[in-house]
Amino acid sequence: MRVTNKMLSNNFLRDMRTNLTNMSKIQGQMTTGKQITKASDDPIKSSRIMQMYSDIDANKQYNSNIKNSTNWLDTTDTALGHVGNVFGRIEELLVSAGNAGYTIDQRQAVKDEINQKIQEVSQILNTSFDGKYIFGGTRGTDKPTETIPGSNPLNSDLVYSSIAGGKLTVSSPPMVGDAGYNEYNQINSKLIVEVSQGVTMDYNITASQVINYGTGTNIMDLFKDITDNLDSTDPTKIKKLINENLTGIKDAMTNVLKLRSEVGAKQNRMESAGARNEDQNFNMTEILSATEDIDITEKTMEYATMQTIYTASLQTSAKVIQPSLLDYL
Repeated sequence: MRVTNKMLSNNFLRDMRTNLTNMSKIQGQMTTGKQITKASDDPIKSSRIMQMYSDIDANKQYNSNIKNSTNWLDTTDTALGHVGNVFGRIEELLVSAGNAGYTIDQRQAVKDEINQKIQEVSQILNTSFDGKYIFGGTRGTDKPTETIPGSNPLNSDLVYSSIAGGKLTVSSPPMVGDAGYNEYNQINSKLIVEVSQGVTMDYNITASQVINYGTGTNIMDLFKDITDNLDSTDPTKIKKLINENLTGIKDAMTNVLKLRSEVGAKQNRMESAGARNEDQNFNMTEILSATEDIDITEKTMEYATMQTIYTASLQTSAKVIQPSLLDYL
């Protein structure tokens, strides 16, 4: 086969384009710091990189969920601490009111303070965080409790609050057929958060958990009984203040302590999940860097080599493609 100058020129141009393409690729890698600039460069590696980015972003969202839930639990623990303090004060008042030497006026003064404490419990149970009532379950945008006048209008009764306003109509304990059962069920529902892939946990304490301190017993009925007994002059009812009523308050305080322990356990679990997610993100970031980032020293050497090859090819072509007869005319 006869080799002509045209063939030599074409081969030279093709090789030069190849060299320039390689130089452009390395230059692009050095500019971006990444081995791959588009998926077609390496489809398998690109797929792996995109999956790792997705996993890292998901872990960041999980950690954001954990931080928000931890703040929620901190608020819950503080609120439960305040409820415990209120119950402790009511306990002190009951002990003093059970004194046989107390006059009706003195017991009325005790009752007035207890009524204020009942309203304070309702206020605490209506604590909100980030625009939601922390004890309201899935009905977080509506307060779970309120106080209304009791059989004696001067007394305060703690009740579940209806979305429409006023007392929520439910039995004690609530039953499926009650008019307000669906709303009560919402108040009694747990909030769920995903803390890592496929792992969820509840993070709220409901108003009903605070109110119901035992089987068939709740602080709503207990408060009502206490204020009624304080209004009475019957020695039997007065005696109940330091017997059944005092025992009920102590049981309610024990329940609050149990709930605070539950909150603490959830906080510890949240912290552990957050630490694991951070470790996973650190490991995945290292793998991602090893997969997509360039070795700047290696690429600098490759680029210098490609420049040398390009220069050498220019010099070689000048010697291989000899001048033709036209150059002498």
